[in-house]
Amino acid sequence: MSLSTLPSAAATSTPLTTPVLDVVVPVYNEEIDLEPCVRRLHAHLADQFPYRFRITIADNASTDTTAEVAARLAAELPDIVAVRLAEKGRGRALKHVWTRSDAAVLAYMDVDLSTDLAALLPLVAPLISGHSDLAIGSRLSRGSRVVRGAKREFISRGYNLLLRGTLAARFSDAQCGFKAIRADVAERLLPLVEDTGWFFDTEMLVLAERSGLRIHEVPVDWVDDPDSRVDIVATAIADLTGIVRLGRGLASGRLPVATLREQLGRNPLPVAGVPAGLAGQLLRFAAVGVASTCAYLVLYALLRVGVGPQAANLVALLVTAVANTAANRRLTFGVRGTRRAWRHQAQGLLVFAVGLGLTSGALAVLDSVTGGASRAVEVAVLVVANLVATAVRFLLMRSWVFRARG
Repeated sequence: MSLSTLPSAAATSTPLTTPVLDVVVPVYNEEIDLEPCVRRLHAHLADQFPYRFRITIADNASTDTTAEVAARLAAELPDIVAVRLAEKGRGRALKHVWTRSDAAVLAYMDVDLSTDLAALLPLVAPLISGHSDLAIGSRLSRGSRVVRGAKREFISRGYNLLLRGTLAARFSDAQCGFKAIRADVAERLLPLVEDTGWFFDTEMLVLAERSGLRIHEVPVDWVDDPDSRVDIVATAIADLTGIVRLGRGLASGRLPVATLREQLGRNPLPVAGVPAGLAGQLLRFAAVGVASTCAYLVLYALLRVGVGPQAANLVALLVTAVANTAANRRLTFGVRGTRRAWRHQAQGLLVFAVGLGLTSGALAVLDSVTGGASRAVEVAVLVVANLVATAVRFLLMRSWVFRARG
């Protein structure tokens, strides 16, 4: 709900001291940069931000005088809070503060203030209005102005391309230290985020996308901090490990993003005359079908070297049918676990028999008409026959094999 359109009764019941925005600055051994950063951020918010705010300094178990500097700033300046954590980890610090904050919008930024503060209000405005669920600053969006070395530019773009290829991420910049989330969304989303370090951002964004949440991106002006102490190698290894863990959790169904999507009301909008989930099932079934057809054609071509067309067709179709049923069971129709697995495979083999009849029949008709067609014509006819068999297979799988049961 938009903060500007709350009913008057609700508005009067909200304490005047409750901030709209809580900006977390996670720090570790930043005794030199912390004070100028916080003073500059506080001055900007006091002068430019039209809502109540709080700045929370989250000290990640610093071993220098960072804790003392944070305590002094909290005592001197209004709307500043210092929090001390016993363990390191940026993700741990953000999760600790965000899950305990009473603000409506939760944000964070790196202590070096590499991002121009002018982007802060555009970042959080869609969250305050209720239009979006999360917001990220992007150094890779059109309109961003970035000053950094070629090495960091290559790493950043490479990492985001990797996310697109492995986790189908659609956001443009996972690593920019400038993000915000609505508190009501964080309450449901953060319990699913396991990472406590640098991968926290990526995991949160991927889970948000898979849950149907709306992510707002803001192009930023960003100047690289030459004194950055991030261990690139260690961070890269942790990120790769996180990608594997997250991908496995999503593929296995361990992460209940479908349930979260339903709880947050982010399921696809219904279309009159189209069964719920049909569009997504068709896309996933088509992807599995393309992979199965390619595998089938490769197997057929290899087997055709030593056996006749009917035998090659039978073996190739049987092997790919078993794999196709297993893939569609999990990916297209979302069936997890081993319950009914053997029954589904048995039904899948019956569906396979229909496909075998179509393709074998096509080959038989071709042979009777031409009396011995070329290999290229054989393959072309099989492609058409497989397309027809694929359509029939989808209808049978949706209405019979994997039909939802009450």
